[in-house]
Amino acid sequence: MEFASSKLDNGLTIVTEVNPAARSMAAGFFVKTGSRDETPDVAGVSHFLEHMVFKGTDRRSAFDVNLDFDRLGAHYNAFTSEENTVFYGWVLPEHQTRLLDLLCDILRPALREEDFSVEKNVILDEIARYEDQPRFRVYDKLMAAHFAGHPLGNSILGAKESIAALNRQQMKEYFDRRYSPGNITVVGVGNLDRQVFVDKVSELCGDWSSFQTSRQTPLPRPDGARRIIHDPKVLREHMALMSGAPPHQSADRFAAELLAAIVGDDAGSRLFYALIEPGIADEASMSYAPMDQAGGWMTFISTDADKAAEAIGIAAKVLDDFARTGPQERELQAAKNKIASEATLRGELPMGRLSAVGFDWIYCGEYMPLSKQIEALFAVSREDVHQLARKHDLPRATLVALGPADQL
Repeated sequence: MEFASSKLDNGLTIVTEVNPAARSMAAGFFVKTGSRDETPDVAGVSHFLEHMVFKGTDRRSAFDVNLDFDRLGAHYNAFTSEENTVFYGWVLPEHQTRLLDLLCDILRPALREEDFSVEKNVILDEIARYEDQPRFRVYDKLMAAHFAGHPLGNSILGAKESIAALNRQQMKEYFDRRYSPGNITVVGVGNLDRQVFVDKVSELCGDWSSFQTSRQTPLPRPDGARRIIHDPKVLREHMALMSGAPPHQSADRFAAELLAAIVGDDAGSRLFYALIEPGIADEASMSYAPMDQAGGWMTFISTDADKAAEAIGIAAKVLDDFARTGPQERELQAAKNKIASEATLRGELPMGRLSAVGFDWIYCGEYMPLSKQIEALFAVSREDVHQLARKHDLPRATLVALGPADQL
């Protein structure tokens, strides 16, 4: 692996991890913008804008964009989170230059009024569809409750009212503020020619105008809120817990990931044996969500309404016991092996390395090869994980429940 980074005069950052042994390459534009960067009057604009990027440029129609990706045989897409919007493509090495031409072009979309009007209906339909998905609803309500009054509590999709009222000019103004080159990192991984990669990005993006961009990162102050949403149309009880955790920038993120695996991996974890194995719940999982100067451990449980109170009581006891006693050595070793195996399997493909390289650079300003990540993971001690659980008061969690139960 050979890593390099550079920056254009307008602030656009280019990072690459070259792997001559790979049989493909992937490239992505990581834009540091998401729902946490929105004001209430434009709630949902980041996600809406993600859609509009594929609707054409001054050089290409929406049909041309999709046709050109298909002609490359590309695996391509985009996603929006609370903090980032990422556009990516994965192709054979011989298509490197054509992929970059396409990605660089769509990152300066035309934002045509007629496309905006059509896509607004698509977004409104998407909001309606997600409202029919209990898992999404409980996640959205959990973020809002845990980060109440904090930008991370903003919904990624926004609301029907905010999207309906949004106009093209508001989107354009948001684009000009947030899609500044200094707020974008271009990442390339796999079997690619570094110099050709840099030259092409410089040629196509070097004249992009630069604007001042910033992000507010106040510390979240969750208060252990408890919210029960009674909805008899939802057949099962969906419950979610969230405890504070280290941010992405913290060296404790490896211990935080191990904690989540020990407590709530989908097999062999404490929640699995406490809730899934005895048939109390059909889902009981915990994940670690590292963010910009914030973080959280999220636990999701799905069960029958008449077992909901029992399930949440058992989950609370699991968290309390873990904070009190910490992990067993065998649990820690198993979690290390699981995470290392998953990271290695993902890392064998350029698409699997793209997010790791991009987000390490965006959040930490550093490059960490896969071997160093695994080394850092295995260096975590039992006491490191135990101290983290105590430091962040793992049992003091925000709770949101959605379903037929009117109380827990």
